[in-house]
Amino acid sequence: MKKAGIIGSGIGGLATAIRLAVKGYAVTIFEANATFGGKMTQFSLDGFRFDVGPSLFTMPHLVDELFSLANRNPRDYLRYQKLDIITQYFFADNTRLTAYSEPERFSEEVERQLGIAREQVLSYLQKSARMYEATADTFLHKSLHKLSTYLSADVLKTLPVLPDLGLTSTMHQTNAEAFQDHRFVQLLDRFATYNGSDPYQAPATLNIIPHLEHNIGAFYPEGGIYAIAQSLAKLAEELGVQFYYTEPVTAILTTENQATGLRTTKGEYNFDLVVSNMDVMPTYRRLLPQIKAPEKTLKQPRSSSALIYYWGIQHSFPELHLHNIFFSADYQAEFQHLFQEKTISPDPTVYVNITSKYSPEDAPPGAENWFVMVNVPHNEGQDWDTLIRVTRETVIKKISRALQVDLRALIACERVWDPRGIEEQTSSYAGALYGSSSNNRMAAFLRHPNFSSRLKNLYFCGGSVHPGGGIPLCLLSAKIVSDLVPAGNKNV
Repeated sequence: MKKAGIIGSGIGGLATAIRLAVKGYAVTIFEANATFGGKMTQFSLDGFRFDVGPSLFTMPHLVDELFSLANRNPRDYLRYQKLDIITQYFFADNTRLTAYSEPERFSEEVERQLGIAREQVLSYLQKSARMYEATADTFLHKSLHKLSTYLSADVLKTLPVLPDLGLTSTMHQTNAEAFQDHRFVQLLDRFATYNGSDPYQAPATLNIIPHLEHNIGAFYPEGGIYAIAQSLAKLAEELGVQFYYTEPVTAILTTENQATGLRTTKGEYNFDLVVSNMDVMPTYRRLLPQIKAPEKTLKQPRSSSALIYYWGIQHSFPELHLHNIFFSADYQAEFQHLFQEKTISPDPTVYVNITSKYSPEDAPPGAENWFVMVNVPHNEGQDWDTLIRVTRETVIKKISRALQVDLRALIACERVWDPRGIEEQTSSYAGALYGSSSNNRMAAFLRHPNFSSRLKNLYFCGGSVHPGGGIPLCLLSAKIVSDLVPAGNKNV
């Protein structure tokens, strides 16, 4: 049996481990932290439970597929429900809009609250669906760095929708042309933040993202997002995957032109193939200093990061749901601060996730666990302590005004995570959540491939490589890696 070593147990690493185990490999995962999950971990504070990182769950079939591959019933490991209400939106002009899961109901709500014809909204969502269905098999499910991808019949499916892909325009330009109401344009532009990008720079191709949420749907896993990582770790262990915690990898061992093993803080291990779920920047800089790094790829502009306040709130708000957005008044100025000035806008958009809406045990009776996030630049040495303090006041005032409440008096406990902590605890270079941004037309092709062109038997998964960050794309990166490697019971 061939052996595979994986660096990191984020969701990409877990999914890759499962797929390789199914293919016949003896898999070992090395994790620098004391537990699995990467950004997908949890903690408790004064009776409140919080998911640390990801909060949105879409495309659950990609998780189910891992259990099916292993001949397991997915429902024996993870249960989830489709959300009836995806997001509650609060606009700067005090307009409120409920984003229902069902497209018809959502379009009727947009017509009722914003005055946009429901047919226009449905047409937009149908276009998003066509774009996704025509491009996903080529651009998300396969390597963009293999000639065979472009010789596949799937490429032919993209031809009819090429005019709709907006290859020469930005997300914002396309959305502003489609809708006159700046509030709905802002809602659609927000999807650029799903991979840490700027809608005023990112290509309109990213307008396929609304399809995932508004046509396929958003879901809530029982036990919160952490339950996803927990279920995958359990499956991996059942398949014989070995987990070595608090054992950071210090080097990828190479002989001539191939990866041959890993050196950790506790020893050296030989492997027939190596997969890095670590951000590609520290993978090259720290683990492969002997190899000429792909500098053009590594120097691509980094994605945004996040500033998160985890608040235990001594109150219950029936007007809030699982996902809530409090928009800024000037979205373009907000992104100007984020990507050009590399600071936090004085009027940021605020996202509030409250899992106790679906898991009451996540907070004491009559209270709620608030995950409060602001998009911020990646770390370039900003005065984060000041930014955290100032932004906290801004956020409290914004939410207090929108909900007509003194929020400050309701905060029972608090923890904060900023780009410095994100980098330190997850090895995400500069705290960038998604590796490189998608702020140019060629961004998808400039992401690091899922394999090394310099070293045989070295592969890459996770949010910093193709196809990108977020739960679904990390899962797809694992699928691509698995498709690239031969079976484990044969010579590699």
